[in-house]
Amino acid sequence: MKKGKFISVTLLLVLIGLAAFCWVRFYYVFGDGVKAGELNQIMLKGYVFKTYEGRLIQSGFRGSQRSGNSAAIESFIFDFSVENPAVADSLMHLSGKTVELHYKEYLGALPWRGMQKTVVDRIVSVSETTE
Repeated sequence: MKKGKFISVTLLLVLIGLAAFCWVRFYYVFGDGVKAGELNQIMLKGYVFKTYEGRLIQSGFRGSQRSGNSAAIESFIFDFSVENPAVADSLMHLSGKTVELHYKEYLGALPWRGMQKTVVDRIVSVSETTE
C-alpha cells in the first residue's frame, strides 16, 4: 500500500508542476506596453488555426559606434498577433497610418492565439502619417 501511495503522490506532484509550468509559459503576462509606428500589414493566416498577424514599422535614430557622433535612421519591425477579431478588423482599415497599439507579451506562443509571443489587445490612438 505504501508503494501505491508514493506513486500516486509523485504523479500528482508531477502533474501540478507540469500545469504550473504550462500556465507560466503560455498564460502568464510577462510584460505589457504600448508600441507606436506605421502599421505595415495585418492579415489572417494559418493552416489549421487562422490567426491575425500584423507588422508595425518603427523608425528611429541610432548613433553609430564606429564613426563617433554620426547618426543613422534605422527601422525596427514589431511583429504581433491579434486575438480579438474586432480589433483586427479595425486595424485592417488603418494600414499605412501611424498607430499606438497596446500589447501583452507572453513567454510562449499558442497556435490558436497567434504565431507571435506579443498579442495586441487594443488600439490606443491613430494619427495620419506625415511625410
